Amino acid sequence: MRKHFIDNIRWGTIILVVIYHVIYMFNGIITEGVIGPITTVRYQDAIQYMLYPWFMVILFIISGMCAKYYLDRHTDKEFIRARTRKLLVPSTIGLFVFGWIQGYFNMAISHAFDSMSGNVPGIAMYPIMALCGTGVLWTVQVMWLCSMLLLLVRKMEKGRLYHLCQKANILVLVLLTVPVWGAAQILNMPIICVYRFGIYGFCFLLGYYVFSHDEVIEQLEKYCIFLLIAAVSLGAVYVNCYFGQNYTVAPGVNSPLAIGFGWAACLAVLGCVKRWGNKTNAFSEYMTKRSFGLYVFHYTTLSATAYVLTKYTHTAPVIVYLLTAIAAFCGGLLLNEIISGIPVIRWCVLGIK
Repeated sequence: MRKHFIDNIRWGTIILVVIYHVIYMFNGIITEGVIGPITTVRYQDAIQYMLYPWFMVILFIISGMCAKYYLDRHTDKEFIRARTRKLLVPSTIGLFVFGWIQGYFNMAISHAFDSMSGNVPGIAMYPIMALCGTGVLWTVQVMWLCSMLLLLVRKMEKGRLYHLCQKANILVLVLLTVPVWGAAQILNMPIICVYRFGIYGFCFLLGYYVFSHDEVIEQLEKYCIFLLIAAVSLGAVYVNCYFGQNYTVAPGVNSPLAIGFGWAACLAVLGCVKRWGNKTNAFSEYMTKRSFGLYVFHYTTLSATAYVLTKYTHTAPVIVYLLTAIAAFCGGLLLNEIISGIPVIRWCVLGIK
């Protein structure tokens, strides 16, 4: 039986990712590579602090869970082929087919062309824009690496670890905050700070070994209200302590408070959605099928709209936010419909056979 709560967590989180990026494009804390603040009112920036500590972590957890369910029915070779096609191809080949468009707007927003004019041969601009267009696809690159790592771990532990993790109770799940905090301190890229291999890799493995057990999810479902209260409380404290600081680098990204809040939020989301959202309807089915395409394309239409509105118009800030959000959601879904219908191109960009 399909676990609808996992589908709902995935597309729901991707919707939050789109909202986050709309706020991020005009935020006043991390201004490199984005438009930057267009209004003196900065309360909306708090949304970034409420989302960043956990929304990528939960995606890696459910990716690990899905890896377990897939490997129960397929061989390692089939898993490698499927993950390579779905994750690695769009984040490598796809950059040169479509990602260069995102790279163009990234460079335009960052004013990179101003300093490169006349210094870079025209033929070199294409690969530069393609690489600069990685954007949100860093996530699927890391997920592919985690998937390959998982196969090595499986060969070493031979199933013993998986059966041991089945016994995890709510106390163990809460105490996992400590090793998750430890993982957050290691394997962090010094410049491209989104590549946090330690915490994302560890949480991917936790998804496979711990959270893929129905008994574990039932524990979270039972205590979901308490977990939700803890997450909201820790989130309020976190925002109060770190608002105005860069939340993507230490100490804001991997402090005990940040990890405690992020982990509580992940546990609360898993438990609450399992309890109240383990069902499907027409909208959820629509989003389940298109969530990956929305993730891949939304930032292109978002950044293009933000760039045009701020460079060539004097639109009121609230309208800029609104139009950018509409462009991100509607444009992302529209591009998904177009690209997914074009043979070969859809394989390169979306990993569709």
